[in-house]
Amino acid sequence: MINELSRLQPCRSGRLSSWDTSGRNDDAWSIEPGETKVLADIKGPGAITHIWMTQRNHYRECLIKITWDNAEKPSVLVPLGDFFCLGHNIVNSFESLLFTASTNRNNHFNQGCALNCYARMPFGERAVVELINESAETHRHYFYIDYETLDELMPDAGYFHAEFRRANPFGGWGHEIRVNTPEANIVNKGKLAWDNNYVILDTKGRGHYVGCNLSVTNFQGIWWGEGDDMIWVDGYKWPPDLHGTGSEDYLNQAWGMQPNAFLRNGSSIHESNTNGYQTSYVLHIENPVRFQKEIKVTIEHGHGNHLANEMSSVAYWYADKPVAVAVPPPVAKRMPVIRDNQGNWLYEKKNQCPGKNIAPNAEMKKMKTRWAKKSK
Repeated sequence: MINELSRLQPCRSGRLSSWDTSGRNDDAWSIEPGETKVLADIKGPGAITHIWMTQRNHYRECLIKITWDNAEKPSVLVPLGDFFCLGHNIVNSFESLLFTASTNRNNHFNQGCALNCYARMPFGERAVVELINESAETHRHYFYIDYETLDELMPDAGYFHAEFRRANPFGGWGHEIRVNTPEANIVNKGKLAWDNNYVILDTKGRGHYVGCNLSVTNFQGIWWGEGDDMIWVDGYKWPPDLHGTGSEDYLNQAWGMQPNAFLRNGSSIHESNTNGYQTSYVLHIENPVRFQKEIKVTIEHGHGNHLANEMSSVAYWYADKPVAVAVPPPVAKRMPVIRDNQGNWLYEKKNQCPGKNIAPNAEMKKMKTRWAKKSK
């Protein structure tokens, strides 16, 4: 990146923004409830080089949508805050190589916040960036989209993709069991892990995975981790091509998650500051996971998937051609789980999009019985 800074290239730079074309100072666009606004429609070949956005609210209600080269389906379709590594409708200041955010109301719901994305996004024919307002209110939105056009696209340029997934709650088999107890230490391998782990990304084609953010609403209130990351490249096998040692380890930390944010990993939101809401990220800048046919990126939720917290994620990857991404749940089913005035979680049915319930096998049943006796 730094080495490229001094290199002169035959590109033409441009910017599309929400500036007030009357010459006055009303520089935000108003997007009405249910309305989709085209923020940028750029003729290629070219690359988006930087996206800046700011708004007061609707981080989960609005979707950012990006479509490459007149594809039928978008390659990016993600709630606004989550795209920039801020889950739960919460804002916070943090810095990473690909995403940054800045606010003077850290760790609050729905406050003004500047959002930046520096991931390079090449395209061949056309790039269309849209914002979809699925809230019940007018959304006020400021933005810059910086880009460059060139005579021809590099032959090995990949198309940027991002998709959102959620399980509210995750269908863990033994949420009552505390993490790091003997009863949680079941065998989770082979097809059991393939079928039951939380899925961050499952896509076909050729490309490379460059990271994710993972949001957790910690219902149990102790430690939500200990889940090994398991990444399968080009089909199922055991063990998987990449097998990790625990949630915080995959996120490049240890002994839990600390309240810090680094260039390649960290927590953009830390539960110690938010009474149970966490968003962490890891970026595979030097170590992307390359695949030729398909990739499945998963992580256990609690060892052996016994926990049943709320889980949301955004996966980021490049592919050799535009690929359709998963469609997010309806707006009501992606809203954050909140607490009442007494601090109790409100498990509203209308907001739930449950993950698959894990049917307990013989060992899981045995451990649930053992835990029940132990807890009396």
